[in-house]
Amino acid sequence: MAEPQRLIVGISGASGIVYGARVLKALKGSGVETHLVMSKSAEVTLAYEMPGKKAADIQALADVVHRFGDIGASISSGSFRTQGMIVAPCSIRSMSEIAHGTTGNLLTRAADVVLKERRKLVLMLRETPLHLGHLKTMTAITEMGAIIFPPVPAFYQKPETIDDIIDQSVGRALDLFGFEVGLVKRWGEEGGEDEKTTRVFRRPGQAQG
Repeated sequence: MAEPQRLIVGISGASGIVYGARVLKALKGSGVETHLVMSKSAEVTLAYEMPGKKAADIQALADVVHRFGDIGASISSGSFRTQGMIVAPCSIRSMSEIAHGTTGNLLTRAADVVLKERRKLVLMLRETPLHLGHLKTMTAITEMGAIIFPPVPAFYQKPETIDDIIDQSVGRALDLFGFEVGLVKRWGEEGGEDEKTTRVFRRPGQAQG
């Protein structure tokens, strides 16, 4: 049997809920089955950052929606196969709970399961500046196997809109799972860098360093 293509999408209450929404939108119809778990705080953030949108609008983008408090859901078990989990955005609180094994809700429980099963956990951490405690927690969870992925804008692709910046970060995060969703302008490929400039500084037959 073919391995099922599934991704757990967690949305915490951190600023940047648009990242989680864009992940779901990018994967809709892609053949990747998305399992959404959204915190209560995320619903509050949604009202501030995406006026006119309700939780139901975000949930409609997912294939399966799980209640935040349902720790008996399928994604809470390691026997339920997935490619991993992305938390977009990820709050410092959620990261800390995952790092310390405090799994009192489905979002942190699902992330803990992903780590114990040695699957990929990507945290789009939204916080700055960072104090030493944050950095130590980031180190600890990285040593456990998670990937810290702050949605830092890239400008070589010459973004013209906020959507361009969001799409580039979301596309690069999904790259980590091997999902190509057509959002990324890639360096060295058509539509990415200025190819004329690259050729000027590269001798024929010379490998790119």
